[in-house]
Amino acid sequence: MDKLRSIQTFIAIAERGSLTAAAEALDTSLPTVVRKLAELEANLGVRLFNRTTRRIHLTDEGHRYLAICKTTLGQLEEAEEALFDAKAKPSGKLVLTAPVLFGRLHVAPLVAEFMRMHPALSVEMLLLDRSIDLIEEGVDLAVRIGHLADSTLHAVQAGELQRVFCASPAYLKQHGVPKHPDELSGHAGIRFTGRSVLSEWQYRENGRNLTVRFNPRLMTNSVDAAINACRDGLGIGAFLSYMVQAPVRAGELKPILRKYESEPLPIHFLYPHSKLLSARVRAFIDFAVPRLRQQDFIGF
Repeated sequence: MDKLRSIQTFIAIAERGSLTAAAEALDTSLPTVVRKLAELEANLGVRLFNRTTRRIHLTDEGHRYLAICKTTLGQLEEAEEALFDAKAKPSGKLVLTAPVLFGRLHVAPLVAEFMRMHPALSVEMLLLDRSIDLIEEGVDLAVRIGHLADSTLHAVQAGELQRVFCASPAYLKQHGVPKHPDELSGHAGIRFTGRSVLSEWQYRENGRNLTVRFNPRLMTNSVDAAINACRDGLGIGAFLSYMVQAPVRAGELKPILRKYESEPLPIHFLYPHSKLLSARVRAFIDFAVPRLRQQDFIGF
């Protein structure tokens, strides 16, 4: 059995959702795809797909094997790139992900500049306010904000930022400026939920991390909508500092309770742990990290 060809067939079926689509993608016949899958399942001694007359989907064993196969083939590709030309110019496709607003403001401009430098490179940029499995989704590189959980991913820190309370000057003139986070419970809150829907904010006092509950007048998963609501004087919001740098500098928002801000949050580039990185991933990290480190994401 040609195991490599069988694995490539298995991945094509999983990614395209049907035997026929896999055959078209591999430019081979449907019987060949069926035979390769049968050989692979027989060799492994497990069923990789559950098949009916209308659909085909991965078994639990199939999901685990797919992740292993993608990692292995990725490492093989990296090894071949390193062997053929250790100093190769970035080429091929780079897939990266970042939070929506941070990606739009700070990652996308770097990507555009990097692409101008390397015409043979293409990029798929996924701007998402959620974490995804890099290996399972076939992503080369991720920008993550916040402290990292234990992970098999390799991390390179590219800066840090701060959580900031802020409101419009008009709101503060009408309702007063809070002197302590406990006073926030008496104010209207603008809540950018992200992945959380809890009606509380974090602050730091006397070396301790504390939380304060507040009245969420508006809750939204859109950071732009939350910032605009604060601009319009609807309440007080808590944001990451990079999110509100422009409106603060324009005088549309005013930071408050600065001495109670929690500890800074790191910005990391993450990529699947491997001794061999493709030229495009390594080159983008080397290009982007120093430029992000030079930026001040906290100051106003």
